[in-house]
Amino acid sequence: MTLRIGDLAPNFTAATTQGLLTLHDWMGESWVVFMSHPKDFTPICTTELGLMASLEGEFEKCGVKIMGHSVDSVVDHFRWITDIRDTQGIEPHFPIVGDESLEIAKLYDMLPAEAIAGPRTIAENATVRAVFIIGPDKRIKLMTFYPMSAGRNFKEVLRVIYSLQLSMKYKVATPVNWEPGAPVLIPPSVSDEEATKLFPNGWTTTKPGGGPESSQRPYLRYVSQPGR
Repeated sequence: MTLRIGDLAPNFTAATTQGLLTLHDWMGESWVVFMSHPKDFTPICTTELGLMASLEGEFEKCGVKIMGHSVDSVVDHFRWITDIRDTQGIEPHFPIVGDESLEIAKLYDMLPAEAIAGPRTIAENATVRAVFIIGPDKRIKLMTFYPMSAGRNFKEVLRVIYSLQLSMKYKVATPVNWEPGAPVLIPPSVSDEEATKLFPNGWTTTKPGGGPESSQRPYLRYVSQPGR
């Protein structure tokens, strides 16, 4: 199965470090960051889980739950959590899914259908290194797959969640390198007539910070971030 943005996130029931959980029931009306790791007791993943543990409060403020995943057993996950605490100074309090059968990894298209469960090397699990952002409607809003050698930037994941939530609430889009509080764009799906009602203070077609008048384009409609 090939997943795309906008697809219903495949549901599953699995053993985790917080007991048997069913994804859709567990998430309720929350957003979810579902992040996978190739294997327990690996260096990059250990640092990533430590960082995510430190950001749990920030995600919680946004109504976001975190769920980890690895193709090792829950017993191994508990041992790994001890290592994360000892080496990173903090331990994750979110559930980590055990997936020795590779069923969930295949369900989310992280490993090929022909992959065989059993003792596996890190290299054989190379594609199990993904991030899925799932909205309250249970649909996939973002997918990323990373190579084995590059640690993920989960502050970027948090930034994207800010953007997604802002877009859903106010019918805006965020430009390149946007950070919370910076100007946003009115997307093409919003007509000028509708935009006038939504943004009565108007908009500018010049890039914030200034620019030549010749740079103005009607499709570049900048407004201050709403709701601030």
